[in-house]
Amino acid sequence: MNLRTIATLAVAILLGLIAVGLVRGFLMKSDPNQSASGGKAGPGVFVVVATAPIARGAPVDPKFIKLVTYPADSVPDGAFHSITEASTGGRIALRSFVPGEPILTPNVSGPGGKLTLSAAMTPGMRAVAIRASDTSAVGGFVLPGDRVDVLVTRTVGGGEEANTVTQVLAENVRVLGVDQSDNDEQNKPVVAKAITIEVTPDQAATLNLAQSVGTVSLTLRHVSDSAGLASKATTVADLGFAPRRHAEPAPAGAAPAARPAGAAGPVRPTLRPNEVEVHVTRGVETNGYAVARY
Repeated sequence: MNLRTIATLAVAILLGLIAVGLVRGFLMKSDPNQSASGGKAGPGVFVVVATAPIARGAPVDPKFIKLVTYPADSVPDGAFHSITEASTGGRIALRSFVPGEPILTPNVSGPGGKLTLSAAMTPGMRAVAIRASDTSAVGGFVLPGDRVDVLVTRTVGGGEEANTVTQVLAENVRVLGVDQSDNDEQNKPVVAKAITIEVTPDQAATLNLAQSVGTVSLTLRHVSDSAGLASKATTVADLGFAPRRHAEPAPAGAAPAARPAGAAGPVRPTLRPNEVEVHVTRGVETNGYAVARY
């Protein structure tokens, strides 16, 4: 082997080593475990996921999370893109996580946070507690995380104009808590005394007023049902007319008493010692009759 061949081989080996070093350096730089701020790795984006189960209320510890690469068009909303961002500041898990599940901002508290109901609420919304019973809360099957419609049943008008009506006060609202529990992983029915729901500020004022003038109840929605309600109010007339009660015929020999001018209600006849009063209703008019005892 001549000197020229040896020199060419040496140069080729040197260039190969340089290429391997460059590739290795690029791969090390792109390693998710070496990245402090995330960023793009080829066609993907770094996302923080759990490496072990994280219980609700537990701190988000760096030992239990890692970075994985997601396709750029599949990154979930609210994802963290670095270990530091997801764990610094004492964040608390507002719900439990399973291994491989992305850590999302709505599911953890802010820096220095704690497990409170206010941390789990949607910004701009209000929490309102309503009185509940086994019937008004769907037999105890309304649990945190469910979606419900809120109704009120009350009497409007007075006297002969009084009418009972059921109105829809809020649709498709989220249940935040049942009694003193806001654990949305609860799955056993419980008959509660109070249920806390998430509503708008205007709905909050309406619900507080409704509880003082009528009976507030909930209807449970299917987990995938978000459709609006077609009817916002139901009256007694919507139930259909009840069959008219037939009046009994007046006894033989009985004479109706005259109704005084301007008098309201049934006519009350003047009774003799051996007579009793009998009421007969025809349509909507009721008259009293004096009938002799036998």
